[in-house]
Amino acid sequence: MTPIWRSRLLKYSLYAKFSNSSPQRLPKCNQGLRRSYNIAACMPEAAEFQGVGDYKGLYEFSINQSDTFWGTVGRQRLSWITPFHTVQNCDLIKGKIKWFEGGQLNVSVNCIDRHVRTCPERVALIWERDEPGTEITVTYRQLLELTCRLGNLFRRLGVRRGDCVTLYLPPCPLAVAAMLACARIGAVHSAVFAGFSAEALAERIRGARSRIVVTANQGLRGGRVLELKATVDQALLSCPSVQHVLVTMRTENPVTVTDRDLVLEQEMMKEDASCEPVAMDSEDVLFLLYTSGSTGKPKGLVHTQAGYLLYAALTHRCVFDYHDGDVFGCVADIGWITGHSYVVYGPLCNGGTTVLFESTPVYPDPGRYWETVERLRISQFYGAPTAIRLLLKYGDQWVKKYDRSSLKTLGSVGEPINTEAWDWYSRVVGEALPCCGHLVADRDRRGVHCPQASGPRCGDHPWLRHEAVLRCPACAHGRQGEDVDRY
Repeated sequence: MTPIWRSRLLKYSLYAKFSNSSPQRLPKCNQGLRRSYNIAACMPEAAEFQGVGDYKGLYEFSINQSDTFWGTVGRQRLSWITPFHTVQNCDLIKGKIKWFEGGQLNVSVNCIDRHVRTCPERVALIWERDEPGTEITVTYRQLLELTCRLGNLFRRLGVRRGDCVTLYLPPCPLAVAAMLACARIGAVHSAVFAGFSAEALAERIRGARSRIVVTANQGLRGGRVLELKATVDQALLSCPSVQHVLVTMRTENPVTVTDRDLVLEQEMMKEDASCEPVAMDSEDVLFLLYTSGSTGKPKGLVHTQAGYLLYAALTHRCVFDYHDGDVFGCVADIGWITGHSYVVYGPLCNGGTTVLFESTPVYPDPGRYWETVERLRISQFYGAPTAIRLLLKYGDQWVKKYDRSSLKTLGSVGEPINTEAWDWYSRVVGEALPCCGHLVADRDRRGVHCPQASGPRCGDHPWLRHEAVLRCPACAHGRQGEDVDRY
């Protein structure tokens, strides 16, 4: 094994074609934070729902006439190869859950191709790299090319429909393209957070029975270098199923290579820029994603095609009040379900512009998030309570230093947010947001300590888990703890 790869040896880096400028970026937003929820704008399908005039009516319709609601939304918001004949066949007691039976579609077509036909030069991805001010933009046309080349490469390496490809990558355009390339050819992706240990990675590779792993030579996060390829090499000592490792060159530093390793950019450039998408059944597996393991052994959870994509797209559009021209800033890592849904699939299905955040909240200083909001003119910001609590300790000055007038929506995700963090987030970061904007919180805090938070989403039943499954009010006052779940 010899250290021979350096990114400067690549005469045709794919990233060299991407511009640091931003075509079709939105103008500066001066309208301020909005109070009203415009159903006609976010849910035009509501015009077909009799008696629906406000959000409460829309929500009740989605619960009481579920087939009509989801059938209409599914037909209008997704592009189908074969129409579905049954909206839902769900029995939670028996564990039998099927959506959009008979329907066929391709997720990558819904996330890329249909937008390329109408707005090829619209920015799909803004890669906010570790060093501020070095962002790279990728248009829908460029993302389609990346995805097709990767899909053809996977096929050449023997990946077939139903096979699982493991991704051990930081947030970057090639990570998104790899996810969509799997979807395009009918493969399954298993994205692993690029901070997990070799042992954790190996466990997930073995569980997925992957023959292909995609990684980077190194990662950059918070000014630190992460040895991703070295971690993969260590993990593969106990993963005999792996035949090929595709390595993208994130840094100029050399890496140690073996016969199974391939330079990702070089191999992609050998492939055609057109890749025929596969028609997938609605209930075919889209991706495998492991739980964090914080409450026991990590569990591999499968997510299927149509139902997942529709709900991610619908919540992205309606819960966050996303409109064409907005810039959606979810700072979650793509190795988590929030990153899958609100960095990749939801925004791209809606033809949106989404931010890939590679760094940390405090690099190079505690103003990083808000400097990014100002520079990229982010419209919706979605972060975790842990980061909010951390930034609160540094004081208000790091927030108020930067212009946040582009913000329309703030979101909190991943865990319940405490009252102090909520108050600071809404009052300081959002300023007037609690009385005239949107503030979105996840799980059991909605409407309890946070009266300006969202209510239940359309089709979203708040449940209490006991011996039987019971319906709860929209705001379950006083109900907190691990026994409160949402299905």
